[in-house]
Amino acid sequence: MAEKAGRAVESGAKSGKFLTFELDDEVYGLDILKVKEIIGIMDITSVPQSPPYMKGVLNLRGKIIPVVDLRLKFGFAEREYTERTCIIVVELSGAEGKLLVGIIVDAVSEVTNISDSDVEPTPDFGGSFTVDYIQGMAKIKGKVVILLDISRVLSASGLGQMVGAA
Repeated sequence: MAEKAGRAVESGAKSGKFLTFELDDEVYGLDILKVKEIIGIMDITSVPQSPPYMKGVLNLRGKIIPVVDLRLKFGFAEREYTERTCIIVVELSGAEGKLLVGIIVDAVSEVTNISDSDVEPTPDFGGSFTVDYIQGMAKIKGKVVILLDISRVLSASGLGQMVGAA
């Protein structure tokens, strides 16, 4: 099992720049190359019959993009948005081509350099619990930062259908 976790680090997590952000008092990171921009919370148009974590769509300079509340996607309790709440616009690649998606986070922290020596494989949690959306665990300034593979967190196929519905 450790061999499987080691391969995940080799194929996913790498040294480089990561945007770190907060969700429910934990710190997460995603590859800065996936980030297109960071915007403040804005009007989101809800889409009927979408899952609770799918907040809707927004018009970003004439382009309609789906918006996911990452707190709800990860099963955390819903929290009222504050002045620190942000939408991180990421670019995903899928069968439909490139897709922009907004993810709502509690707060954006910083862009940080993470070296291979700072990253450890994702622990094996056992059972049917899958963590293939985690690239690795980084140790930065005494804290653990969970490095996400945002493409696996957000399935581009389902989001593309939602934009079409809107």
